[in-house]
Amino acid sequence: MAHAIRLYETGGPEVLRYENVDVGAPGPGQARVRHSYVAVNFIDIYFRTGRYPLSLPNGLGSDAVGVVEEVGPGVTEVKPGDRVGYLLGPQGAYSDVRVMPAEVLIPIPDAVSDSTASTLMMKGMTAQYLFRQVYPLHGGETILYHAAAGGVGLIACQWAKALGVRMIGTVSTDAKAEIAKAAGCSEVIVTSREDIAKRVRELTDGKGVPVVYDSVGKDTLMASLDSLQPRGHLVSNGTSSGPVVIDTTLLAVKGSIWVTRPAMIHYATPRAKMLEMADELFALVQAGKIRSEPGRSFALSEAAEAHRALESRQTTGATVLVP
Repeated sequence: MAHAIRLYETGGPEVLRYENVDVGAPGPGQARVRHSYVAVNFIDIYFRTGRYPLSLPNGLGSDAVGVVEEVGPGVTEVKPGDRVGYLLGPQGAYSDVRVMPAEVLIPIPDAVSDSTASTLMMKGMTAQYLFRQVYPLHGGETILYHAAAGGVGLIACQWAKALGVRMIGTVSTDAKAEIAKAAGCSEVIVTSREDIAKRVRELTDGKGVPVVYDSVGKDTLMASLDSLQPRGHLVSNGTSSGPVVIDTTLLAVKGSIWVTRPAMIHYATPRAKMLEMADELFALVQAGKIRSEPGRSFALSEAAEAHRALESRQTTGATVLVP
């Protein structure tokens, strides 16, 4: 019997239920995947709490790696025995086996382990589209990146270093600062004792930065705006501290600032684009420029505990569930 985390109502971690489920054969265009690792992302908390709408009852999670067990009629993208990962498709990754649309499955190179790949599907691909598409970095830039010791952040530290980008990262503690520095972050601001915008101005000789990548949201909005150069870009790629509400007049006052709220679906589709993104990511991993392993692991049945750890900011790097 297969197992999955099911959600019948929104709320705290206690609403996550570990249940027996029936998984049938894949239909046309589908593949059945047995998971080895399931990633826990902050967006999962948004769905669990109702911040993002989700029809109920439902599964949870959109990011996992595993092996293809069986494919349905007409599937040409993958075959049984292929190691794959995914970050798009319907909710329900919190499970040990499931049926998925074959078109969203990404082949994993032999040289990349399942444990490494489990930290790269959503998080590594997020770093790719932030740095290579939303505001393309070419080398030589100075940037501000919030939550530099998080799951995406530690990959971003390494990617910035590989590109020759000076990354100023923010973290909440001195311990996280050391982790971010070890991953390649050029300078680190500890938000519990330093003024973000003031420190950015000091580090840039008063100029500010051309782009801020901000996954924190409400708590860092003003600091992000005050750190930008005139006509700078605020990339609001998350709201872990709460939603961002901006008076457009403020954008003019702060220097004619550009703001974007990107979503993966608009950068990783169609399939050819998703595979191109993955190729660039995996190439950096295989070249030794990005190293990534889970920071914390929980059993699938402990999904609620994983959410509590993530929400309380007890984690660094990627958090995964092991079926």
